Amino acid sequence: MEDYYVHPTSIVDAGASIGRGTKIWHFCHIQSGAKIGDGCSFGQNINVANNVVIGNGVKVQNNVSLYEGVELEDYVFCGPSMVFTNDLTPRARYPKGHMGYKKTLVRHDATIGANATVVCGHTLGEFCTIAAGAVVTKDVLPHALMAGVPARQIGWVCKCGQVLDKNLHCPDCGTQYLFVDEKAGICKCGGGE
Repeated sequence: MEDYYVHPTSIVDAGASIGRGTKIWHFCHIQSGAKIGDGCSFGQNINVANNVVIGNGVKVQNNVSLYEGVELEDYVFCGPSMVFTNDLTPRARYPKGHMGYKKTLVRHDATIGANATVVCGHTLGEFCTIAAGAVVTKDVLPHALMAGVPARQIGWVCKCGQVLDKNLHCPDCGTQYLFVDEKAGICKCGGGE
């Protein structure tokens, strides 16, 4: 007996792997070779393409397509109708196939807001937050808050999800961070949790 839930309107192709406690709701398609971890939640109208890798505890809201080349680590949140791409120069007449796809890696606990777009070939750092409607065109540092078109960093975010104040202090959980450098970003230095 399966230890995950698939709504009767959804399709799971042979060869897909789905972890315990995962819930797949209305009108989803999980394609062959997809690997989905434990305790995930997929809203309605989700497509998970061939060979996509998804960690544990991931939440994907309605109307998201996870194309081949996308990897989501544990506890990533994908907001409604956000978009991943996997080809920088697509042409209907000249398809490249999976060998031409660029990888996109979303590190653990990252959040991508509603209607945001992640252009392929980039890594989104752990605990980062991509604002609703933003268009990511470069790598994102851990804990970075990104907004705009193209997305640019406008602040830092605590691991609990709250925007840090100008002193890199979290007003919700009390965690204090320190700035390391422009390539590494920030690090936790105590307080809170």
